[in-house]
Amino acid sequence: MARIDNAVYVAGRRVGSPTTLSPGLGGDLGGDLAWIGLLRPDDAELAAVADEFGLHENAVEDARKGHQRAKLERYGDTLFLVLRPAWHRADTNEVEFGEVHLFVGARFVVSVRHAAKPDLAAVRCRVEADPEFLAKGSEAVTAAVLDEIVDGYAPVVEVIQDQVDAIEDQLFAGQVDPGVSKRIYQLLSEVLAFQRATAPVPAMVRGLLRGADKYGVDDEVQHRLRNVLDHALRVTERVDSFRALLENALTLHATLVSQEQNEAMRRMTSASLAQGEESRQLARAAHRQGEEVKKISSWAAILFAPGLIAGVYGMNFDHMPELHWRYGYPVAIVAMLALAGILWLVFRKRNWL
Repeated sequence: MARIDNAVYVAGRRVGSPTTLSPGLGGDLGGDLAWIGLLRPDDAELAAVADEFGLHENAVEDARKGHQRAKLERYGDTLFLVLRPAWHRADTNEVEFGEVHLFVGARFVVSVRHAAKPDLAAVRCRVEADPEFLAKGSEAVTAAVLDEIVDGYAPVVEVIQDQVDAIEDQLFAGQVDPGVSKRIYQLLSEVLAFQRATAPVPAMVRGLLRGADKYGVDDEVQHRLRNVLDHALRVTERVDSFRALLENALTLHATLVSQEQNEAMRRMTSASLAQGEESRQLARAAHRQGEEVKKISSWAAILFAPGLIAGVYGMNFDHMPELHWRYGYPVAIVAMLALAGILWLVFRKRNWL
């Protein structure tokens, strides 16, 4: 069986700890208040509790399935509360969530837990240590459980605050590490889950306070509930601010990444332009060198033509053709000039000169 602790109280003091739910306990407690504590109960045990205290089948079904949102519902004279406690695991550096269901009647409280935390046994010990407060009935137990769960949110808030501050420091330092973006997403996911757990609590406590006068809730219990409401509002306000900060941080990080990418593109473009300018300079140098080569080649060809003719006449043969020709010298000179002029015109037309 999943029963953790059963107790019957008279005037705020424990008078019995039944190991089983005896028939008639729900109608004749033999005391002022019964508090039944269950941890991961099976269907048979939930059915037995429901039969004993006349719990509504819809509420029992929610308690059996679990994974419910935080809420407060009334079924006749019985209140049904779903609370989502939260705590931070240092080994994984993550926020985890539990689930506590409370069935609250005029003379009984049934608590159903689906996780090892929070430790409602510790809450029971504190309440039992104050019989005067416990004597105020099931509303006192409800206020004590609410107080424990809401107080448990405070350490989680502080851890998230430290993580948000660390992310802000990284962003203000101009870091655009992809790991920062991943951490923002993870932390934002945790904050959203935390917000779903905490956001309904103030409305739930206000609902209890609105019905306090109608159901004759003691003033001290009301004062305890108002204190819980104050703490819950502080938590929800800080969680809302965390969500806004992380959403802005995500936008800022995306902007920084975009700026870094733009800067990298500008550097690449500048390098490409510089490389292109260098290539153009090399091309211009090669062009100028080619022009110089063409000029030198053109003048060499022009000077080669007279040299060719002069070389022929410089050969020392006595029987050279036209050696004793009267017009041989002027014709040779004219031929030299004509050939040089023709070559100059050809090269000039081709823009080699």
